[in-house]
Amino acid sequence: MTRRLVCASANPGKVAELAALLEGIVVFEPRPLDVPDVVEDAPTLEGNAELKARAIADATGIAALADDTGLEVDALNGAPGVRSARFAGEPSDDAANRRLLLERLEGVEHRSARFRTVMCVVDPAGGVAFAEGVCEGTIGTRDRGERGFGYDAIFIPADGDGRTFAEMNAAEKNAISHRSRALQALLQRLKAG
Repeated sequence: MTRRLVCASANPGKVAELAALLEGIVVFEPRPLDVPDVVEDAPTLEGNAELKARAIADATGIAALADDTGLEVDALNGAPGVRSARFAGEPSDDAANRRLLLERLEGVEHRSARFRTVMCVVDPAGGVAFAEGVCEGTIGTRDRGERGFGYDAIFIPADGDGRTFAEMNAAEKNAISHRSRALQALLQRLKAG
C-alpha cells in the first residue's frame, strides 16, 4: 500500500475528517494551493471521485485520495444525491442546501435517508481503487448542533443515539460515518492489493 497520499479535496471539513482517520496510517498531505479546483461534472459519485483524484495525482505525481459524497433522501427519489453540495445552486452554500432540503420535506412523515461516500485513490502510474461507505439515517426537521459541515446539522444517523452528526464530536461521528466506512474499506483494498 502507498505510504503517502495527497488529498484531492479543498473542503476543510472533509480534509480534517480524512486527516484524523488516516493519522498514523499514511503520510497525508494537503492539496497544493496552486492546483485549481476540479470541475465535478460526472453524473455519479464514482465519476466525480475519480476526476478529482486523477487531476491531483497528475498535478503532483503523488497518489491522490478523493471522495465524493451524496445525501440520498428516499422521499425525494434519492435527491439531492450527486448534486448534494450544490443542491441550492452555485456557489455551494451548506446552510442554503439544508434550508432547501427542509422545505422540500415540509409535511413529509417518512424522512429516511443515507449518506453515501465513494473513495478513490489514483496512483500516478495509472492504478485506480474505489470503495464505498454508507450511513443510514433520517432527516430532522431543523438544524441541531454546531459541529461538522454540509447536512450534518439535520442528519440523524441510525447507528447513533438520536443526535445529529453536528451534535457529535469528531470521534463519535468518525466511529459511524459514511466517510470512515468508505475509508476503512479502501484501506483494506489497498492493503490486500
